[in-house]
Amino acid sequence: FPQCLAAHLHGQRCPPYVINLDPAVHDLPFPTNIDIRDTVKYKEVMKQYGLGPNGGIVTSLNLFATRFDQVMKFIDKRQNASKYVIIDTPGQIEVFTWSASGTIITEALASSFPSVVVYVMDTSRSTNPITFMSNMLYACSILYKTKLPFIVVMNKTDIIDHSFAVEWMQDFETFQDALNQETSYVSNLTRSMSLVLDEFYSSLKVVGVSAVLGTGLDEFFIQLSKAVDEYEREYRPEYERLRKTLEEAQNKQKREQLEHLWKDMGSVCVQGSTLAGPADASAMGPSELILTRGTLDEEQEERESDTDDIDHEVTEESHEGPAFRNFMQGVRMKCQRRSNLNE
Repeated sequence: FPQCLAAHLHGQRCPPYVINLDPAVHDLPFPTNIDIRDTVKYKEVMKQYGLGPNGGIVTSLNLFATRFDQVMKFIDKRQNASKYVIIDTPGQIEVFTWSASGTIITEALASSFPSVVVYVMDTSRSTNPITFMSNMLYACSILYKTKLPFIVVMNKTDIIDHSFAVEWMQDFETFQDALNQETSYVSNLTRSMSLVLDEFYSSLKVVGVSAVLGTGLDEFFIQLSKAVDEYEREYRPEYERLRKTLEEAQNKQKREQLEHLWKDMGSVCVQGSTLAGPADASAMGPSELILTRGTLDEEQEERESDTDDIDHEVTEESHEGPAFRNFMQGVRMKCQRRSNLNE
C-alpha cells in the first residue's frame, strides 16, 4: 500500500517524503528518504541483547527514537518540497502502537504536523465475521491509543469487494445473521462486542482500495483531506494547549529557581556585611550591595578584571538578561567582601 501511494503521488507530480520505520523488512518495493535500517541493524540488536523478532523490533525502534528529533528536522526542511510524508511502520501493533518508542514518535509528529493514522486491513481475510471483529478491535485500540484522525483502508478489493464489510458495519442485523452460522464461544463474545463498537463505526472513515490495481486512491485522498481538516479543527488546538501548558510550567520553574537564588544571595550578602563591621552596610539588601560595586578602588577593579571578562562571556552566551547579570554581580560582591575579611 505505501508503494501504491508513492507511485500515485509521483504520477500526480507531487513526490512524497517516504520514511521506513520497519527494521525487520527484507526488501522495500519503493524508494525511501529515511530508512531505519541505515541507522539500526536489526539482526545485530537481536544478537547483542539476546532477543526474539518482536523484541528486536521494539529495541531497534527504541534506539531510533532517541534520534527522532533529527528526523523531525528533515521533515520540517522538506515541507515546501513535499506535500505528503508517508511513514511505513511495523505491521505488529504491539511493537509500535503500544510501545514507548511508538508513542514518542507518534506524539512528536502529531504535535508539529497534521498527522493521520491509516490502518490497512486485509479484506480477503476478513470475510469471516469473527476475524472481521478482531480487525475492528485492533482498529479501535489504535484509535484509542493515538487519539488522531483515523482511516481504515480495506485493501485487496481486486480479490473481493469490501461492500460486505461496510454493510456489516452499518447494519447490525446483517452482521448478526453472519454470526449465527458460528456456534463457538468466540461468536457469542463477538456478538456482544458488535453492540459496543456501534458508536465507533458511526464516525469511522472507511475506504476500499487495491494496492495492485491502484483503484480507490481518489476516494482515499478525499477522506485524507477530511481527516486533515478534522486534525486542524479538533486536534491542533489541543496540542497547542498542551504546549502552552508545558511552557508555562517551565517558565514557572525558572522563576521559582531565580527567587530561591535571590533569597540565598540576600542572606549571604547581609551576613557578609554584618561581619565586615560598617554600620551602614548591615542594613543593605542585595540590590543596594550590587549598586555599590562601582565604588571599588582601582586596585580591586584590576584584581577582578579577568573574572569580569569570563562573566561577560557567559552572560552573552546564556542570554539571561539583567536578572542573571545582577546575580553574577552579587556573587562578585560576596567574594570581594570575603576577601576584605581575610585581609
